Amino acid sequence: VQLQASGGGLVQTGGSLRLSCAASGSILSINFMGWYRQVPGNQRELVATINSGDNTNYRESAKGRFTISRDIAKKTVYLQMNILKPEDAAVYYCNAQGLGTNPKAYNAWGQGTQVTVSS
Repeated sequence: VQLQASGGGLVQTGGSLRLSCAASGSILSINFMGWYRQVPGNQRELVATINSGDNTNYRESAKGRFTISRDIAKKTVYLQMNILKPEDAAVYYCNAQGLGTNPKAYNAWGQGTQVTVSS
């Protein structure tokens, strides 16, 4: 299973970005998708997750500003980020977990996309 993330870039404080992450490969099901971020020297931290029941979870600082959603047919998860702050700057990684056609469980990570927020 491979994940391809896109949508990062440079934005001013208060601006918006939309990240996308498409899954491909021998996928039987996707039970969980999420976005995480990491700043050099820090641990990777959860930003938002969504499961097969469309239940979502956000880190506290993202609530009210970020929205995670998914397109089942496209095997894609999105992260709409509004009112961006300098502290949101990081490399954002997508994650997907589910069953492959083998069938074996998978836990896949995307390559990361850089988000830079200028003050």
